[in-house]
Amino acid sequence: MKIWIALLLATFAVGASAQCTCESFKWATCDGTPCQCGVMVGTGEMQNLNCSNLVPKCFLMKAEMYRARKGLSTRTGGKPDKTAFVDNDGIYDPDCETTGAFRAKQCNNTKECWCVNSAGVRRTDKGDESLRCEKLVETYWVRLELKHKPVNNAVDAAKLQAAIATAIQNRYSFDKTFVKEVEYDPEARLIVVDVKKEKGDRKADLSRMAYYMEKDVKVLPLFKDQAKFEPSVDGQKLEMEDILVYYVDEEGPTFTMKRLTGGVIAVIVVVILAVAAGLLVLYLARRRERGYSKAEPREMEAM
Repeated sequence: MKIWIALLLATFAVGASAQCTCESFKWATCDGTPCQCGVMVGTGEMQNLNCSNLVPKCFLMKAEMYRARKGLSTRTGGKPDKTAFVDNDGIYDPDCETTGAFRAKQCNNTKECWCVNSAGVRRTDKGDESLRCEKLVETYWVRLELKHKPVNNAVDAAKLQAAIATAIQNRYSFDKTFVKEVEYDPEARLIVVDVKKEKGDRKADLSRMAYYMEKDVKVLPLFKDQAKFEPSVDGQKLEMEDILVYYVDEEGPTFTMKRLTGGVIAVIVVVILAVAAGLLVLYLARRRERGYSKAEPREMEAM
C-alpha cells in the first residue's frame, strides 16, 4: 500500500512539474509548489516573474544583457507626432524598480547617464553621474510601422484594423480598444498602427506589447510558443518582415544639438547652406525681374 501511495505522489509531482512553466518568457525557469518562475539577470541574481502577464520590458532587457555577457542566444536583428522618437541606442543593462518599471535615470553601469521614458528609451542628452531625472515620463502612444511579406491576394484595407487589433489582443493579451487607427499602403506593403491610451493612464503598459511584437517580427519570439505575429484578413495571414516603433511621451523629449555626432551636424549644416543658397538665388532672380520691369517704360518712351 505504501508503495502505491509513493508511486501516486511521484506521478502527481511529475504532472505538477510539467505544468509549472512560463508561457510568456521562454528563458524563465520554473519550479516548486506553488509554481514559481524566474530568470537570471546577473551572476547569482534571479529575478522572480509573474508569468500570467507579459514580462516587464526592463526585466527582459536585463535578462538579454546577462545572456549576452554569458555568450548565450539573445536576439537578431513617419513619426506620428513631431515629438515622437525611436530607440537609437539599442539594448543596455537597465536599472529596474521592483515592479519592473524603468528607473528614470540610466547609466548602463558607466559614469555616463541619461533619462528615459516608461519604455526605457532615452529622451535626453547624455550627461555625467550628476544628471538629474526628476520623474519617469510616461509613453502614452506608440506607432508601429509594419511591413508584411508579399501575399497572393489583395488585402482588404477596410478589414485590416479589426484584424490587427484582434491579433494584438490574442497574442499579447492587450486590450484591442487601444488600437486607435490603422493605415495601409498596399504598394509598399506598409501597415501603420497607432496604439494609444489616455494621458494619465498608468495601468496599460504599451512598452511590453511593443517590445514583444518587435521580437516576434524579428524572428525571435520571447514567448515559449514560437508562433509569430500574423494577423489574418479573409483567411490570409500577413507575415511581417520589418518593424519600426515610434514613442510619443506625455512630455516631449529634450534632445539638443550639442550631443549630435559630427556626421549628423555636417548634414544639418549642408542642408542649411543649401537652403540659404536657394533663397539667395531666388532673391537675386526677383531683383532682376524688378529691374526689367522698371526698364521697360523707359524703352517705350525712347521709341
